[in-house]
This record gives sequence, structure tokens and C-alpha cells, in this order.
Amino acid sequence: MNISDSEETSIGLEMKISERKRKKQVSADEMKKTMESDPIQKSISGFGWWQLMVFVTICLLKFPVAWHQMSIIFLAPPMDYTCVEPEGFNGTLDKCDNRCVGHEFDRSVFTETISSQWNLICSQGQLANASQTIFMLGILIGNVLFGSLADKFGRRGPLVIAVLIQLVTGVATAFAPWFWLFCFLRFLTALATGGTMLTSFVLIMEIIGVKWRELLSVIYQIPFNLGHLTLPVFAYFIRDWRHLQLALSIPSILLISYYWLIPESPRWLIAVGKIDKATKILTKAAEMNKMPTDGIGKNIDSAMKSKTDDAPMSRGNIVDLVRTPNMRIKTLVMCFNWFVCGIAFFGVAQYIGHMSGDIFTNVAISAAITLPGTVLGIYCMKAWGRKYTLIASNALCGVSILAIAFVPEGSAVVVVVLASSGMIGMSISFPTVYLYAGEIYPTVVRNIGMGTSSMIARIGSMLAPFVVGAISLATWLPPVIFGTVPIVGALLTFLLPETKGAPLPETIEDGENFGKKSQIASTEDVENGK
Repeated sequence: MNISDSEETSIGLEMKISERKRKKQVSADEMKKTMESDPIQKSISGFGWWQLMVFVTICLLKFPVAWHQMSIIFLAPPMDYTCVEPEGFNGTLDKCDNRCVGHEFDRSVFTETISSQWNLICSQGQLANASQTIFMLGILIGNVLFGSLADKFGRRGPLVIAVLIQLVTGVATAFAPWFWLFCFLRFLTALATGGTMLTSFVLIMEIIGVKWRELLSVIYQIPFNLGHLTLPVFAYFIRDWRHLQLALSIPSILLISYYWLIPESPRWLIAVGKIDKATKILTKAAEMNKMPTDGIGKNIDSAMKSKTDDAPMSRGNIVDLVRTPNMRIKTLVMCFNWFVCGIAFFGVAQYIGHMSGDIFTNVAISAAITLPGTVLGIYCMKAWGRKYTLIASNALCGVSILAIAFVPEGSAVVVVVLASSGMIGMSISFPTVYLYAGEIYPTVVRNIGMGTSSMIARIGSMLAPFVVGAISLATWLPPVIFGTVPIVGALLTFLLPETKGAPLPETIEDGENFGKKSQIASTEDVENGK
């Protein structure tokens, strides 16, 4: 008996749907099992008043994170200057002529910047961009350094130390008498800022329930957007770079209170065997969440016994990210998209400061527009999935920024609108690519994959200032580069599988097989009769 092609396709489709339903059921069962066996969620619930208090308190440090990362926009803004000609010279010299005995700066907008302070102009003009690259290098090293410290000594201690270093070096930067000392102190500030970013995010993810992580990982970015938005307000009223640096650094003194307000991660305490301390924190949290405290010790003991009984899963290494064909493609595409976010987000934000028009208004508009963009990202990821959200947001950024290269000079409003559209795209892409990477890398190499991707993003942010500086060579060059890179990222994303609703890959074999075979139709489409 022969089976027609359509019948064969139908049978194959039903088998695929059945398999997907089975995997979804397994995923749901695994989620339920995880919640029941997790001593944190079982003792204090996935999200309650205690987690809310810790979450809101930690979110405050995202303000100085944004201020320090984006402050170069107002520490080294474009500043007009003219040549001071030698006495008795007849004629007009170019402002970068070697015969100039000095330079006069236009101080009508900014009274002093690092460029006017140390004459970072002409052949020295790229030094201002180099200072931001050094800062981003500090962020990268800070992520690695404090990530290691947090695994060894807990989350709270390294977080408080990072806050102290950020405060001291940030304030000291305002008094730096030499440019290279300024760069060194900014590097130390960045080192600490990278530490606060990493350890705070890890702490939050370890105290909230699984089903809250998707939402709160995106909401956690909103204080950064607010910090970016308040930066031009500071700069509008404080036009001297030293005073501005001081004003942006001093608020970190409030974060020293984290030593008393922020608890240690009970999950880390349990992992290292400090059961009594973990029990004490969970008991306090359970009381605040109005949960029973009687069974907390029993919950921890059961979890410890379960981990002892479970067979250990072999760990992977960085080579496993590229050893097999499908994993190699996914790793390279994911890393490139992180590079897109690093170079485009920070690059476009800095580029806006070099556009014509009022710098304070331009930066404020672009910052304000990232708020609805971040919130929109939550809806898009739920409605469209990770893949098409990333494609659409990258394409929006790329097309918008690329279009700036073709806008006639003098059309400042059009340029600001296009740049703001690009920032909307990036404000969606950044949280999307973060969640996407966490879901696409297998468990055994998830930390390695996320860490590698984050390093690639920092490389992008290190290159961004030099792309902005290319405006001195050709005004169209920065928007062409900043526009082309996200478009390439969007096209490459078509090679990735969708991860929304899919079970997380656990082993290297799972990661290699995940997304290998194309789906004829989704379960949801068939169930809806599409």
C-alpha cells in the first residue's frame, strides 16, 4: 500500500507535534519538580515582599552604572576651538597648524572639558576616545575579576567592595591633574562598575523564582535607562567636567548601606555548606513574605540530599562552544549579536552627542526613548519569541542609523528622530540577546557561553568611540558602520532556532541537536488551524 506525499507529510507533522507536546510536558514537569525541590522557592516563594525589597534596593546601583558608562558624552563633548597665531604673523593659520602657539576654546556651552583641559585636539583628538576604550576594558576585566570573587567569597562582600572602589576612584577622577592619571582612575572605576553589574544581577537571579526571571531580567535594565535619562540633566546644570564627575560619583556613598541592607545569597550559602546562615536569611525572608518558617531546615536538608544522590553532570569547556557544527554556528552568531549590542548601543549614544543641535536635548530624547523600548521588548519576546524580536530590533536600529548617512546637512530634527529609532532598537536587542543566549547555550557551558558573549560585547563597546571619532574623516562614516553591523546581525539571526517555550538544552549533545531540524509547523499554529 502506497502512501501519498501529502499523507506522508501529515503523518510526519503529527509525529513532530506529538514530540513537541511531549517535550513541553517534560519541560513543565521539570519546572514543577524544580520548584518543589528548590529550597529557596519552597521556603519563601518565587517572589514576595522580601525579594521585592532586595530587587528595588539593588536596582539603585544601576544609576551610577549608567552615569559612569555614558558620562564621556559630557566629559568630552565636541568643542569648537581656534588657533592662537604667533605675534606679528600676517594671514590665517589652520587651527591645527604646527605654527599655532596655542588654542582658544569656545566656552559658551561647556566651561571646561577633558579636551580643553589637556588639549585633546588635532593629532591628540583620539585620546578622548581612547579614554573611553580604556574604561570599557575596565568593565570587561571587572566582570571577570568580580565574577571569580563572587563565586569564591559570596555575592554581598564583593558587591560592597566594588561600590567602595567605585566611590573612591570616581571622586578621585574629578581631581586628576594629568590625562593618563584620569584614564587610570577611570579604569579602576570601570573595574568596580563591572563588578557591581555582574554580582548584583547574579544575586537577584538567585533569590527569585524561575518564572519571574524573564520579566525581572528586563525590568532590571530600566534603572539604567533612567540613569541615562538623568545624565543630561546633571550636565545641563554642571558645565565643568570636574564638577560633573564629582556630582555623578558622590551619590554612590549611599550604596555603602548595602553592607547592612543587602543579604548574602542564600543559594550560595547552601552551595558552600553554610547552612545555618542560609537558614537565618531564609527565615527572615519567609516572615516578611508571610510564609511558614517551620520547614525551612527540612527543605534545605532535602535539597542537599537530592544533590548528593543525583549523578554529577560532566562539565564542558570553551572548546565545546565551537567543537560541533551546529553549536559552532549558534555560538558565532550569538557572539556577533552581542558585539552588535556593544558597539551600536554605546556608539550611537555617544554619536548623538556629536550631532548638530542642542546636545542636552538630543541625549535626553534618545535616552527617554529607550524606556518604552525596553518595556516593548517584554511584549515582543512573549508575542514573537526571541528570534524574530532580535531580528526586528536589529533591523530597526540598522536601517534607522544607516539612513542618517543619506540625510542632507541641516536636517537636525530628522537625524535625531532616526537616531532615537536606532536607540529603541538597541534597547530591545540588549535584553533580548541576554535572555536568548541564556536559553540557547547548554547548561554545561552556559556560564562559559554567557561570559564569552559578554566579553565580545565589551570589545564592541571598546571600538565604538573610535567609530564615533571617524566623523572627523567623513560625516557619513559612523552611521554607515553603526547601521551596517546590526543589519548583518539581523540576517545572521535567521540561522538560530527559536527558544521560546523550548526545554533548555542540558548537555553538549542537546545543544548540538537543538534547532538542527527545521520545524514544518508549530504546535500552536496547527492547534489554531493555521
